Amino acid sequence: MELVRGANTTVDGHTLRVAVTGAAPGSVDLMVFQLDGNNKVRSDADFIFFNQPNSPEGAVRLSDGGVVEIDSAGVPADIMMLSVAVALDGNVSGALADVPQLGAMVDQAGGDQAGGERIAAPALGLTTERAAVLVEIYRRGEAWKIRNVSAGWDGGLADLVTTFGVSVDEEPAEASTDGIRSVPDEAKLSMVKREKLDLRKREVAKVLLTKGGNGIRARVILVIDKTGSMSKQYRSKVVHRVVERMVPVAIQLDDDGKLEPYLYAVGFHKLPEISVHDAESWSEEYLHLRGSHGGFDYDAIGASNREIPIMTEIVSGLRSGTAPTLVLFFTDGGFTERREITALMRDASALPAFWQFVGIGKAKYGVLEKLDDMDGRVVDNAGFFALDDIDSVSDSELYLRLLSEFPDWHKSAVAAGITR
Repeated sequence: MELVRGANTTVDGHTLRVAVTGAAPGSVDLMVFQLDGNNKVRSDADFIFFNQPNSPEGAVRLSDGGVVEIDSAGVPADIMMLSVAVALDGNVSGALADVPQLGAMVDQAGGDQAGGERIAAPALGLTTERAAVLVEIYRRGEAWKIRNVSAGWDGGLADLVTTFGVSVDEEPAEASTDGIRSVPDEAKLSMVKREKLDLRKREVAKVLLTKGGNGIRARVILVIDKTGSMSKQYRSKVVHRVVERMVPVAIQLDDDGKLEPYLYAVGFHKLPEISVHDAESWSEEYLHLRGSHGGFDYDAIGASNREIPIMTEIVSGLRSGTAPTLVLFFTDGGFTERREITALMRDASALPAFWQFVGIGKAKYGVLEKLDDMDGRVVDNAGFFALDDIDSVSDSELYLRLLSEFPDWHKSAVAAGITR
């Protein structure tokens, strides 16, 4: 059976499977609202989405692949309607009408596999909407019915969720009561991305609190290797995901919540700052190995690695006694100037920066593996760890390894008068 826009039919049985075509996390987000008789959620817990995939009672569940599983017998008696909706991510241009084959396919009591009827509800008739309810599953007496709605809001996700009574904080506070910091630009993210960011900020704050570093404010510099051996990391967008996962560190530590990025090979480029709301577009614009992008000539800085120029550049901007700097240095290794790098790190130990080197990919890291044993420094100013596959590491583990040594360095550097 196919339901045209506005049409409805009775639902048989208690088990429903709603498969939404066209939904994809990060571009077209899928969500369900449990609504009472006033067409509002009872609380934000009735908003089921990527980061809250189950209803409080467990009767509505989001599964992988854009699927909503519903046990109507378990839906609370004061819930009169389930609205299955979609919204374009804030970084996606256009309208839902541009999404190919957008719509819902509803299987009743097991669908074709168990002889139940399958109901198609294509999202036809959408024009400029950026958020829309696709189908409503609602009570009629003792029975349930389904309606193809296919209508929505040009204003997108914010208009959708506020219509149904979900609270939206448009101006995040500087810091919450649990010490997790926010920046105003977070309001420009979709709700799904804000929830994901909040989880990551929480993990960063947890590490800093556990290690005695809560309350530290530091400039955060991000350095990424742009050598030819990194081609796989760029092609598979590992470096894009590095940027995404470093943004919460800057929000928690840096006064303005921004990353100061560099790409380096033989030479280097200092690139425009990265803000939370434009991290994806920044990565698309600037993370390349060759060519000209965003006004920068990538071929001019070479394709092999030499660390001394970029490290010297960073050191030249440091002054003893000033606020601390955290340098996050991502590389696949190949450091050959061991003597020069060792001498530079000894000299830099009297300056207010902690250098956290991270190896990505399988490689030989040379002098980086000897940093913890390096003598002749005022304080231990560097750490190193390698991740063969950064995508396989959870946020909690990544931030623990990334930030564990920084608070200890800060205490030592303050005691030595190196930073404040």
